[in-house]
Amino acid sequence: MTGERAQRIVDAMRASVATRGATGSTFEHVARDAGVSRGLLHYYFGTKERLLVEVARRDSETRVSALGEEMAGARTVDEMLDAMVSSLISAIENDSEVFLLVFELFSASRRNPEIRDELDKVFERSRTQLAEILEAKQDEGVVRLRTSAEGIAAHLLAVADGVALQILIAPQRDHAGAVAAVRLATRELLTG
Repeated sequence: MTGERAQRIVDAMRASVATRGATGSTFEHVARDAGVSRGLLHYYFGTKERLLVEVARRDSETRVSALGEEMAGARTVDEMLDAMVSSLISAIENDSEVFLLVFELFSASRRNPEIRDELDKVFERSRTQLAEILEAKQDEGVVRLRTSAEGIAAHLLAVADGVALQILIAPQRDHAGAVAAVRLATRELLTG
């Protein structure tokens, strides 16, 4: 399902998860908030779990694509690191629902093999997209990857989720030291 209606449904589910959690987010809530019929949700997505995974897929693609755009003009490792940190902090501050949804889906995936398999596909696609960005920057001579692009991409995504979790749990705490440590470790991975 594509188009404006699909985006309204995805946005409504994301907002519902942020306020009600995955368990409390029903097709009834989402249909009402999106201004569509409940039957339409069943027709296009079948289950709430499939809709949740679709939200995560779209969010993930958007997030990695935006990071790629920010890093496209980077001519140094430091400019790449600036783009990565800026993208992460912006997502945490302005779109925390992305992380909340992934954390909810992770919990649900422990009990539901369908969610686990679909979430794995979402993560695999994100790793592949980010690895392609890193390989392109290596081809440009901006970085010298210390290990495989895929491995570094997996590391970066895991670290980003971990930092997001810490900041969302304790937003009042100063996380500058953690961000600086992540930046330093990432620099090592990108400079061979």
